[in-house]
Amino acid sequence: MSQPTGASRWGFLHDKLFAVGDTPVSLSTLTAAIAVVALAYATSWLVRRALQRGLARRGMEKSVGLKASLQALHYFLLLTGFGIALSTAGIKLSALLAAGAGLAVGIGLGLQNSVQNLAAGVVLIVERSVRPGDILEVEGTIVQVKEMRLRSTVAVTRDSEWVILPNTSLVQAKITNLTMRNDHKFRLRVAVGVTYGSDLVVVRRVLRAVGESMPWRVPELPVAVFLEDFGSSSVDYLLAVWCDQPWEARVLRSELREAIWTAFKDNGITIAFPQVDVHFDPPVTAGLSRRVA
Repeated sequence: MSQPTGASRWGFLHDKLFAVGDTPVSLSTLTAAIAVVALAYATSWLVRRALQRGLARRGMEKSVGLKASLQALHYFLLLTGFGIALSTAGIKLSALLAAGAGLAVGIGLGLQNSVQNLAAGVVLIVERSVRPGDILEVEGTIVQVKEMRLRSTVAVTRDSEWVILPNTSLVQAKITNLTMRNDHKFRLRVAVGVTYGSDLVVVRRVLRAVGESMPWRVPELPVAVFLEDFGSSSVDYLLAVWCDQPWEARVLRSELREAIWTAFKDNGITIAFPQVDVHFDPPVTAGLSRRVA
């Protein structure tokens, strides 16, 4: 009795198990596809573990946004491996994509903003231009970043209102990061107008003294006083004082204004208010005089 040859012994590996469309799938192609998916999973695990170790060395292992990015990377590698596995099994991806082209277009349009926010989230996490705890000025509103997600950023206002900011708004729009400097120093500005009859030398001296008397100002940085403009009803000044408490800026600005009010009152300086002078032509004046008489 003849012994089976090597080709016939392993021939069952190439026997058709089932078909996907017109493509037969055998045990060998199925095994190869499973091996590719397993290799993709192992690669994802190794890459994520290496990145987590790197983040731990930098003290960033607890970042929610970075954890979400690593999870997204895991899914991306798995999808890539799944696509390669289908090609290995002989299943044409072009046919599957063509069959779902209409659905893909609809889903793509619906997820366009989400994809943009995801990309913006990756940019923010990589660049680290915005981090949890930062104080930002976004469209005139001061907020403190509490949590950074892959699609959005959660922040709280000074009035304890929680807001969700799309990540695209932090990447595409102009924002001011008041705590990007490690020392958190920034200039607190207050504008004030005095009457045209005021002694400007005294006004400048009083404003500078008020700024220097603030207990919260940064002592090593000078107080600045600027004559901003000659307004219609006032001479406009700007007092700029350095401080390092951006979250308390509203309270500090209020204290500075109250101190200016008190100092001006003590020195006989009048804060201007809008005034309108009305002049009548002589015939009108004469008519009003006759009517009064």
